[in-house]
Amino acid sequence: MLKKLSFFALLTMLLSVQLFAQPERWQQQINYKIDASLDVQKNTIKGTEEILYTNNSTDTLRKVYFHMYWNAFQPNSNMDVRSRELGKTILGNRRGEDIKDWDMRVRDRIQNLKPEEYGIQKVNTIVINGKAQQLIEHETILEVVLTQPILPKSVVKMNVQFEAQVPVQVRRSGRDNKEGVRYSMSQWYPKMVEYDYQGWNTNPYIAREFYGVWGNFDVTLRTDKSYMIGGTGVLQNPTAPLDKDGHKVWNFKGNNIHDFVWFADNNFKHLSKEVRKGLTIHVYYKAKDAKADSAWANVLWAAEKVLPYMEKKMGAYPYPQYSFIQGGDGGMEYAMATLLKGPGLGTVFHEWIHSWYQHILGSNESLFAWMDEGFTSYGEDDVTHHYEKNFATQSPHISEAAKKQIVANLERQANMLPAVQFGNYNGYLALAKSGFEEPMSTHADHFNTNYAYSSAAYTKGGTFLGLLGYVMGEAKRDQLMLNYYNTWKFKHPNANDFIRVAEKTSGLQLQWLKEYWVNSTKTIDYGLNDIQVSGNAALISIQRVGKFPMPVEVVITYKDGTSELHYMPLDLMLGGKQQEATIKQINHPEWKWAQPTYTFETTQPLSAIKSIEIDPSQRMPDINRSNNKIEIPN
Repeated sequence: MLKKLSFFALLTMLLSVQLFAQPERWQQQINYKIDASLDVQKNTIKGTEEILYTNNSTDTLRKVYFHMYWNAFQPNSNMDVRSRELGKTILGNRRGEDIKDWDMRVRDRIQNLKPEEYGIQKVNTIVINGKAQQLIEHETILEVVLTQPILPKSVVKMNVQFEAQVPVQVRRSGRDNKEGVRYSMSQWYPKMVEYDYQGWNTNPYIAREFYGVWGNFDVTLRTDKSYMIGGTGVLQNPTAPLDKDGHKVWNFKGNNIHDFVWFADNNFKHLSKEVRKGLTIHVYYKAKDAKADSAWANVLWAAEKVLPYMEKKMGAYPYPQYSFIQGGDGGMEYAMATLLKGPGLGTVFHEWIHSWYQHILGSNESLFAWMDEGFTSYGEDDVTHHYEKNFATQSPHISEAAKKQIVANLERQANMLPAVQFGNYNGYLALAKSGFEEPMSTHADHFNTNYAYSSAAYTKGGTFLGLLGYVMGEAKRDQLMLNYYNTWKFKHPNANDFIRVAEKTSGLQLQWLKEYWVNSTKTIDYGLNDIQVSGNAALISIQRVGKFPMPVEVVITYKDGTSELHYMPLDLMLGGKQQEATIKQINHPEWKWAQPTYTFETTQPLSAIKSIEIDPSQRMPDINRSNNKIEIPN
């Protein structure tokens, strides 16, 4: 018996490992050794990069490319023109004023920059094997024509000399922002373009997201001795010695990451705590007053409280540190760090969750923004609710009035459906009814409006995980997110990769769901069609009004106080989810997707029925719920 049990356990373990094993798809590898000096008087930076680049592909590379993001912050750049053109689109009217499709942080600010405020990035030389390479500039993309190709499975060493002028902060990166932070240094170095199974990802920068090569960073930064520096990676020399010129020298190292951010300021406060073995959280913020001290201290306190829940839901945080840094224009995620405008916990949680959905699971944000922003938005609502329900009122850093407001909000939200995710659902439903919706598969830079992009990426993407909970069951959906993490961590998963993990987790066929939700703008709309007497039962007819087929749940409540859930799986699923409801569930034959109506029989006569409702949990984002429920008169 023991031998049989052991063998069975071993077999189960092996099958599990095989089912969710790391995929073998190749990806490139890069090691950066950067040495850079920041001149705080001239707002310039000069530096060198020693790059070891491994071509793990099967292709011979005759060119390589680098991102030069800061060149977007010049008048008439793609970013400038795109922003001004989108600002001409009128989304609607509110209180007599047109609502323009601006990115409100960018607007026409780039056009009005002075030359000393421009962002300028320039690579002076790239040397490989003692030979200077041909460099061709394409605004934010640098093309490097190689004197000798990089062969498959080979490693090449590149020596790069670069210089830059730090722009006044318009979007995400730069100097002297509205909060008075001197330097928020994101995308500051010549960053190699990712070459993957789709080729070179040479997207010009117009304010969307980033995508990078997995690798290791060894970064030495030199600046004025009065400045504090923090960011990605682990600081190797906390005392920051002075060099011969009297500049402080800071050295950071970070492994298995694909980005590097830092800040520099001469008036920052620093909080830190080891929140569990092997993980220290840092908070850097502008010294201001006691109120700011409390708010930023609460960031550290709250982060420690929610960490176990985040790791339980999303997987273990694998890095030795994380830094919350004041210095953003809202919030923006980077490896082991975020730049934040302020200490609002919603943004704090959102940007930290990006550590999973972008910096551990490195999806291409330009192509699959919903896998990045959407999954993060879902997680933000989940973690925020967990924090407010379990910890917020215990915080020593917020006022009693703030605690009472949190309790009041929880009470108000208790009746809002779908539970916890009503914000994402409402955002998506507004998009679906707006006339501006485009498929989520649209390239992030090429949406017709900022509104369509942001709603598709954030709220429709977040709604997708709620919808998956409805289709496959919430327990299976939660298991899916852990399986997804374990299967694709430290790699670049795409939409199909995610769906395949969902199928393996649920045992259902789900390609139809991806095609309808991701690649189309078809909408879900079901309604009660007809009710007829059938002996000692009632015949309920349901109509698919919209073009999006779904499995359907109908709850019938009887006058005696009992209820039953009638479940009709969709034939495209080739199966159904496990029972979730605590009330009696009756499973019916599958609904064939081509048929617009479906009829089923109740267990009690029509005279006994109090109400009939399609999807009372409201997890199915039905664009018109006015025909979803009927009350039967006495």
